[in-house]
Amino acid sequence: MSVTYNNLWKMLIDKGMNKTQLRLKAGISTATLAKMSRGEPVNLSIITKICNTLGCHIGEVVDCIPDERI
Repeated sequence: MSVTYNNLWKMLIDKGMNKTQLRLKAGISTATLAKMSRGEPVNLSIITKICNTLGCHIGEVVDCIPDERI
């Protein structure tokens, strides 16, 4: 299963916020933000911090994409 944060990046654009502003407001590290930018999974507590900061639900931040099965 793959993880995508495309919904989060779109939300930031809509709110006129950049990734650095999100990082500072949510209190997450640059390493965590870099992992998210590469589409890597992060701890649920990080997603919760982001949701609390933006006033949104988890599904508005992260989406899971099933791997293709042969």
